[in-house]
Amino acid sequence: MPDTPRRLAFSDVDETLLSCKSLFDFLDFYFTGRHGADGARHATGTRRRIAALVAGGSPREVGNRAYYEAWKGQRLDVVTAWGARWFARRSGTPDFYVPATRAALREHRRGGDGVVLVSGSFPAVVDPVAADIDADHVFCTRPEVRAGVFTGAIAGEPCIGEGKRRAVRGLAEGYPDISLADCYGYGDHPSDLPMLTEVGHPVVVGGSRELLAELPGARVLPGAERV
Repeated sequence: MPDTPRRLAFSDVDETLLSCKSLFDFLDFYFTGRHGADGARHATGTRRRIAALVAGGSPREVGNRAYYEAWKGQRLDVVTAWGARWFARRSGTPDFYVPATRAALREHRRGGDGVVLVSGSFPAVVDPVAADIDADHVFCTRPEVRAGVFTGAIAGEPCIGEGKRRAVRGLAEGYPDISLADCYGYGDHPSDLPMLTEVGHPVVVGGSRELLAELPGARVLPGAERV
């Protein structure tokens, strides 16, 4: 990125830049691969718990916290290594990235814009993606770690909803010559709305009706294909 980018392009990750929900994809990959049948049951139970929270009307922030509880007792270095392994395997498939979003971010890079990933996922998953697309900044949920082990809590707040808004505003303070009115944001879910309303050029990936109702003038990009 140049010393002073023209603009900033903020992008959600799951189902905006990536075709999958990386949180759950990696949950299954890690626990089944590392802990076998017991790990698979743990991953399935975690999915069911979060699905029940969402079905009961809990916001995504609550489900996000429940997700990281599932990692209690896992070692940071091991999880990070498995994140690199997950990325190496998954990124080799043709449908890993959402093509339209990946192309848009490439254009931002070519045009001298800074690319920023803003995600409820965590560094083991997001950092390899950020390195691959040459992102300039990463904001994501950070699990709490003590003595190299995940505690099951998160450090700070989930990078979802209003957490994304605060991330955008906080970064913008470091670029006083850039107006957020000139910046872009890419998201697919209503939880991305606080981020998208901070920028002058919101882009809805996949055509969410809820987002378009709030952002009627937003550009729309095709999302991941559903099979």
